[in-house]
Amino acid sequence: MAAVGRGKTRLSNGERSAYFARREAAKVLGSVLQGDARCQAVGSIKSLIYRPCIRNKKATFALVCQTLKHLPIIKDVLDAATILNAKWKRQLDLIYIITYDILFGQAVSLVGDAEKFLMHQKDALQTALARLLVKKKVKTPQDLVDLYQIPVSKPRYVRVNTLKMDVDSALLELGQQNMVKKDNMVPDLLILPPSTDLHNHPLVTNGSVFMQGKASSMVAAALDPKPGWEVLDACSAPGNKTVHLAALMRGKGKIIACELNKERVIRLKVTIKLSGASNIEVLHGDFLNCNPNDPSFSKVCAILLDPSCSGSGTASVRLDHLLPSNAAGHAADVTDTERLNKLAAFQRKVLMHALSFPAVERVVYSTCSIHQIENEDVIKSVLPLAASYGFQLATPFPQWQRRGLPVFEGFQHLLRTDPVEDGEGFFIALFTKRDDKNHSEEQATCRNNSKSLTRDGCTSRFRSGKKRIVINFAHTKLFLMWLHAKQSRRKRDNFNTGGSYRPVTTDCS
Repeated sequence: MAAVGRGKTRLSNGERSAYFARREAAKVLGSVLQGDARCQAVGSIKSLIYRPCIRNKKATFALVCQTLKHLPIIKDVLDAATILNAKWKRQLDLIYIITYDILFGQAVSLVGDAEKFLMHQKDALQTALARLLVKKKVKTPQDLVDLYQIPVSKPRYVRVNTLKMDVDSALLELGQQNMVKKDNMVPDLLILPPSTDLHNHPLVTNGSVFMQGKASSMVAAALDPKPGWEVLDACSAPGNKTVHLAALMRGKGKIIACELNKERVIRLKVTIKLSGASNIEVLHGDFLNCNPNDPSFSKVCAILLDPSCSGSGTASVRLDHLLPSNAAGHAADVTDTERLNKLAAFQRKVLMHALSFPAVERVVYSTCSIHQIENEDVIKSVLPLAASYGFQLATPFPQWQRRGLPVFEGFQHLLRTDPVEDGEGFFIALFTKRDDKNHSEEQATCRNNSKSLTRDGCTSRFRSGKKRIVINFAHTKLFLMWLHAKQSRRKRDNFNTGGSYRPVTTDCS
């Protein structure tokens, strides 16, 4: 950065902005590529860009996405041009960003050492690109992009923050420039065309609306908190679901937002401030360390549990289709299976903990995963313990057609969204306290066995008998994927859950 300002010519605002945007984009790109290579994403592309430390968010977002979109081409061009020495290979993330701008983006001014170096090599880069077009037998760079790119098109959803604006007013204002309609299921959700860009819209920047997908918006709505309740959001950052709870409660009552990660606590507080919610108390700590019998939780009557998960259902939302591992068509390997097993063990542990709070009467468990091991298997394993506490599965959004996979009796209470047909792959389970209190025998039996719960749980009433059940189930692509993988899963049914686990967080807000 020292190079900026050393020259005799004063930089324009546009040149200075572009210089810093490239370097911010390079930092984000480096984090994304490093996480992708290790199969341990530090967050979605959007979550990394919308941190407070990123100043020019729109330009940075565009640069990162476009560079990723063109990255296979950029790498082939740089390899063919053979222009990078050891110095520049240590700055590959910045080199990728600037190369994109030179070949496909805006004009690059001679500001910064990396820009000067690559601009002097512009002819070599363009020659290498021309040869690549011939080699791939295509006519234009866009044809090259199409060879690698997976098309993704889905509606743009925005959730109206009713703490600041009513739905009809937001509909009217957004409708001045876009075609907008209300969602038929989530009352504060609006639908816009797929190409709609609202990142800089005043209603977004002032927190009147949040860019949040339909499936994500269904989670807080499934808990259905009422004004005046005390609610615990167990894994709350980045906070979109937390502030949705506040809006559903009309700013009344209390929300305890628990978050372990220090950096994500900062992001959570930014989201809360933007929303204008005044009834949220941030608790920086581990939900598993929250004592259910502590007096501070004695009035908590509902818990939203959205724990760390694989994020496999929001790959397109997180722009994972732009990542090198996706473009290369890498299949899940042993490491992925081990990670899923550890995630599932953690998810079971926190769900069991959530169910143990004495005053709680409603618990929502949700993931943005398509994997049975993180969804139905987790629910099935805790059912006996849940019953011992007086909980039963209820049916969120009964009008929704896509339900859980048919792996245990009661699967129809579970809710799934399909990543292809619905744009996001979410899973939601709702536990509610039974009205009757006649479960003391079941309570004693299951609590004695709870310490030895495995993936299949203690002895389950659903496994007794051999009665054949004919199930009317929609054969979506997700169901066919499950059916295809069923045989291979049987071999892993009795894996060891191991010790406690803190997986790398995946943002699925």
